[in-house]
Amino acid sequence: MAAPKTTQWFWLVIIGEVIEMAIWKSGRQGRKASGARYWPFRKKRIYEIGSDPINTKISDKESKKKKKLRGGNKITQLLTATHANLQMAVNKYKKSKLLTVKENSANRHFVRMNVLTKGAVIETEDGLAKVTNRPSRTGIVNAILLKK
Repeated sequence: MAAPKTTQWFWLVIIGEVIEMAIWKSGRQGRKASGARYWPFRKKRIYEIGSDPINTKISDKESKKKKKLRGGNKITQLLTATHANLQMAVNKYKKSKLLTVKENSANRHFVRMNVLTKGAVIETEDGLAKVTNRPSRTGIVNAILLKK
């Protein structure tokens, strides 16, 4: 059984000044299944650098950010959301205004901060719904209406 991946932090230093703390997402972090440490076989690469999480929040105004990824891919990150695409029944959808986050299994503090993640239970004008996509990666909020 392999050790779980962790995020490694270190300081970026440019011309003797500490600029920013970077997040590295390399695959060989932590320890081996035997408990031995992984020894680096090369230096860190710029494509292994990560980024801070985008916590999509409920707001009165919707804002998005486009981001380029490795390999020419692009994503649209939703920073703040106002509406959700609700699936009312099979092949029946409705755009509904978001009110608040009721439950979030990703982090209990996200409820207080109104942060939207996949699996969060949200309150809309039409009732309670569950988010079925990742708003910080797709740029929209899709949800399925829960039974009352």
